Amino acid sequence: MKKILILLSAAVMAITLTSTTQNSTSAKRYLITEFGAKGDSITLNTKEIQNCINQCSADGGGTVVIPKGVFTSGAIFLKKGVNLLVEKNGKLKGSTASEDYPEVATRWEGVEKNWIAALINAIDLQKIEISGEGTIDGSGEAWTQRGLELVKQQPAGGPRISLTALLPRPRLMSIQNCDKITIKDLNLRNQASWGLFVLYSTDVEIENLNIRSAHNIPSSDGIDIDSSNKIHVTGTFIDVNDDCISIKSGRDEDGWRVNRPAEDILIEKSHFAYGHGGVAIGSEMSGGIRNVEIRNCLVDSQNWAPIRFKTQPSRGGVVENITYRNIKLNNTRKAFEFDMAWRMIDSKPATRALPIVRNVKIINVSGTTDVVGNMSGLEGSPIQGVQFENCNIKAQKGFTIKYANNVALSGLTITGVSGETIIRKEIKEN
Repeated sequence: MKKILILLSAAVMAITLTSTTQNSTSAKRYLITEFGAKGDSITLNTKEIQNCINQCSADGGGTVVIPKGVFTSGAIFLKKGVNLLVEKNGKLKGSTASEDYPEVATRWEGVEKNWIAALINAIDLQKIEISGEGTIDGSGEAWTQRGLELVKQQPAGGPRISLTALLPRPRLMSIQNCDKITIKDLNLRNQASWGLFVLYSTDVEIENLNIRSAHNIPSSDGIDIDSSNKIHVTGTFIDVNDDCISIKSGRDEDGWRVNRPAEDILIEKSHFAYGHGGVAIGSEMSGGIRNVEIRNCLVDSQNWAPIRFKTQPSRGGVVENITYRNIKLNNTRKAFEFDMAWRMIDSKPATRALPIVRNVKIINVSGTTDVVGNMSGLEGSPIQGVQFENCNIKAQKGFTIKYANNVALSGLTITGVSGETIIRKEIKEN
């Protein structure tokens, strides 16, 4: 018996020591200033910050810390076991030089390709956290000005090349092929293009972010969730110059090839100010989007369309089981926008089954807006099954519906409209 007790005691001690060592390792801090980084807003610190990350990972992991100061950097790549903490009064500011952002294999606007890296990149990682009360700034206004100058320099009378093609701009943060990731408490500012990009990832917690961009920065989406699952967004404020949150799953042929849906997504307790949409579904949705709930949110500040669905006939794919619940509107441009022929500029012909949008619930959505909105399906693929429950909208203009079946409007009350509140065009309703 004595021998057994001794063996058990040794085992407990070994477990305790292992636990203590693991906790010590995970708590170990690596200050970027100890690797030569300078927070003077002028010095380019990419190598110093990356060396700090590399050393932290080589030592078994810990937390890389950005302290007080403005630390300019190009693209940095997190490594195994490395958390990133931006302390209060600390700022990581993106360089405006293209050469500071190498190309990486990723997805851009629904197509897999090599594209300019983000400022912060997490690729093929598990169980890391990016957090802090500090700021990550993408220098988006400077990038936009550079791009506009290039647009102006195009020869008159020749083919016009888009700003994005002339000057690819880095996203602010990219989480790609990751699992069990937490991003919380940060201030994200002036992303040169998308803010937080989540691609091919699972079990991502996004908490208490404050995301703002100047309203002259194109494609400055707040959060893009692309072909990912088990995503939770809560307590977040977004004011940007594109969709506040966009859920995507690939575009056209490349989206069908990859065939990865965006699914099992919960967005709650958030505030969406100005933007082209509150939570938008699409337009890249060829891999499918399903099982999404948006609840307990406020949308205001002339947001274009708090509840937004967009696609094109060429996309294919199925959007289904989407719920918007307990949404308060205050001075938005529209309440609802369903557009299955959205932005048909340089669009491709439909080469396979048309996209499908079905099984949408809109519950306890109320407030003021300029226009109730529009619901526009396709003649060959009407929107199927939209249910309104306890919705009260005050607007100046009504609700136009075209190519939509089984739309339950009895739970939608519209006031303030001069003229028709609901304009039906080729609608079949049970």
